[in-house]
Amino acid sequence: MTQPIVEMKGISKSFVGNKVLNNVDFEVLPGEVHALLGENGAGKSTLMKILTGIHSRDEGEIYVKGEAVEFNNPKESEKAGIAVIHQELNIIPYLTVMENMFLGRELKYGKTGVTNTKKMKQLTKEYLQQLGIDLDPLALAGNLSVGQQQMVEIAKAISVNAEMIVMDEPTAALTDREIERLFEVVDRLREQEVGIVYISHRMEEIYRICDRVSILRDGEYIGTRDTKTVEYEEIIQMLVGRELGTLYPERDAEIGEVKMKVEGLTSDAFHDINFDLREGEILGVAGLMGAGRSEIMQSLFGYRAIESGSISIEGKPVNIKKPTDAIDAGIGFVTEDRKEQGLVLSMSVKENLSLPNLKGVSHQTVLSEKSEKELVDDLVKRLNVKMAGQNQEVRMLSGGNQQKVVIGKWLGINPKILILDEPTRGVDVGAKKEIYHIMNELTKQGVSIVMISSELPEVLGMSDRILVIHEGRIGAELKREDATQEKIMYAATGGE
Repeated sequence: MTQPIVEMKGISKSFVGNKVLNNVDFEVLPGEVHALLGENGAGKSTLMKILTGIHSRDEGEIYVKGEAVEFNNPKESEKAGIAVIHQELNIIPYLTVMENMFLGRELKYGKTGVTNTKKMKQLTKEYLQQLGIDLDPLALAGNLSVGQQQMVEIAKAISVNAEMIVMDEPTAALTDREIERLFEVVDRLREQEVGIVYISHRMEEIYRICDRVSILRDGEYIGTRDTKTVEYEEIIQMLVGRELGTLYPERDAEIGEVKMKVEGLTSDAFHDINFDLREGEILGVAGLMGAGRSEIMQSLFGYRAIESGSISIEGKPVNIKKPTDAIDAGIGFVTEDRKEQGLVLSMSVKENLSLPNLKGVSHQTVLSEKSEKELVDDLVKRLNVKMAGQNQEVRMLSGGNQQKVVIGKWLGINPKILILDEPTRGVDVGAKKEIYHIMNELTKQGVSIVMISSELPEVLGMSDRILVIHEGRIGAELKREDATQEKIMYAATGGE
């Protein structure tokens, strides 16, 4: 039997008396892409931090190529051939590709202390070429796309002779083309016998690229399956510990009159956008990344200026120049990047939920603590936010619960229209179902929803109608009953 590159046995870990890992086993074989799955808070990150020396383990053993190891910091695990590509990339934008590649381990001319730039440039080019990537080693890293930055991180891992690479949500911010390139690179690494731990919530990627899948639930190891034979339903049941039932709720909201009408909307990023949004409707917006989907919706919310066109809500023209104009018109906007744009991570759950609602919980200019508490109690209950208390910092919540807080911020203003940009990105399947249920309930109350999503099953499962954006224009409008993944992709890539 092939000896694992890494083998973790009986790993347990507690923080302040709270057991976050209990007797967990995990292994990675040479040339294997091994998915590590679990709902937010299941213990995936803690397990990888123990492997790479960020956290110490309370119990258990770790073996690298059959030898017992004890890593005290990431430098030691890196020397043993283990590298991590974090979701938030460790690229320094004002340094070059080459400088990022050799940061902290610069090559010198003998004992002179003079940096050997020529050699580092040559090696950087070689490492990138091993991945099939053509990048200028002297290019400024901050000018690269996220996908290119990720390739630099992978090349850096190869440069330290990594035998195993951990990839944490590697496709979260990539375009479709960059995802394909990443998969090509993963296949190259597999051929070179590099083992990969692949952490992702996107099941289609797990089936596409991974050989095996191991599942954690509530800090415990549930099991390992071969992706070629395991059914999707079995993985879901292992993840959540119960039958999840149908992921997408039955759409039974009554669709009413036109709530919002957009005519001839044009800017530098999109052209001549025309569509209606009806009461109680979920309007899905699909298209490739970079097609202009988010930019159109940002204009409706006053984030982005428009050159021409008009917007009317309930038959009345509205002039939206800034987000406060949109809020006054009854529009809420859940942004794509919850950590950068949707939340103030250092503030509490209560403060985040009440931020857009300060007028409603204040008497004249004085905040009413009683009104604020009532508002937050109501939102937390409606959204089933799992937390230690209202004063807990929102950064301490799981991804799914953070997303509920972002949505809850806007529910407090009782919106007529709610724009959701990638509403379930980076959240586990259980939280996804809860968010879909929230969306369904809102439409029953007459709220109109625009949902941008890159996940085609989500677009098909939740939308009453679908707009497909191609290069800043509406490429197709599809009814729910007529839409298929093939039709959406055909329109998204420029087909009629």
